Amino acid sequence: MKKAIVILLFLGVSFGYGQDKNKSVSFEVKGNCWMCKNRIEKTAIKMKGVKFASWNTESKIFKAIIDERKCSVADVQEKIASVGHDTGAYTATDEVYDNLPACCQYRDPETSKMDHGKH
Repeated sequence: MKKAIVILLFLGVSFGYGQDKNKSVSFEVKGNCWMCKNRIEKTAIKMKGVKFASWNTESKIFKAIIDERKCSVADVQEKIASVGHDTGAYTATDEVYDNLPACCQYRDPETSKMDHGKH
């Protein structure tokens, strides 16, 4: 019985090892404008474990600070894709993407020519 407890304790410690409480992450997220920025950032920051979220409309780079004990980079990417924005690992469904405002439909090259404003 003591061996089983020691093994379970060791496994519990092992799974927690290597997970950062404040890990800085960054990855590309497709989008065009300030509405995209708001949608991407709000979606991420609402997630348990995301402490900071920022998306740059020019570079298309999303930066975050996450608690890996509560969420992973893949979790964040998947959640962002679920609201219409492709990431390196996940693609938004056509149904969700098609419901984005016209200026946010980044897959159409013509939308990059729209006046997106700096709000």
